[in-house]
Amino acid sequence: MNRAARLGARFIAETRKLRVNEQELKKRLELLRTEHRDLDAAIVALTEAGQQNGFVDQLQIARLKKRKLKLKDQIAMIEDYLLPDIIA
Repeated sequence: MNRAARLGARFIAETRKLRVNEQELKKRLELLRTEHRDLDAAIVALTEAGQQNGFVDQLQIARLKKRKLKLKDQIAMIEDYLLPDIIA
């Protein structure tokens, strides 16, 4: 196998790996978005339940909000990787 053929085969292998990696990242992104929405719903539910009982668990709500922010950062990183800014 000559050098050009080896480079071509290597390029094809790398391209396939990137496609798989992108697919995995897209799946991960969807999971993170789902968890983010679920946390939002949990925060609303805890707040409403707390208002009805007269006791809002501020510590638990703060923890959920902190987790939600971490998820938002992870989502942003993956989105930036999948859709990089291209300066023309």
